[in-house]
Amino acid sequence: MKKEEIEKLVLQEIVKTENKIEKYEEMTAPVAPDNAYGRVSRMDAIHNKSLTEMVLRQSKEKLVMLKHVLTQIDSPDFGKCIKCNAEIPIQRIIVKPESMLCVNCAR
Repeated sequence: MKKEEIEKLVLQEIVKTENKIEKYEEMTAPVAPDNAYGRVSRMDAIHNKSLTEMVLRQSKEKLVMLKHVLTQIDSPDFGKCIKCNAEIPIQRIIVKPESMLCVNCAR
């Protein structure tokens, strides 16, 4: 896969991740004491908010890593496993940008 194609895929993933972050930030607004969502109790709303906050943190971390991937595309070692030097599939890099190992070495 060419560098330009990889860059395009990473940029698309950055946009998707930024959009998710926006949605998650809206969903993590404070839960008012008298707030109930139909049949969902306030405790359920607080629990759901906590889960959304966790996913928001993970998405922000992924965004940082995806931006880091963009800075590394020109490196001769980009996309190579640090253990066996095999090519890491681009889809693995996009899904898990912090991956420095190929699937076999990660097992």
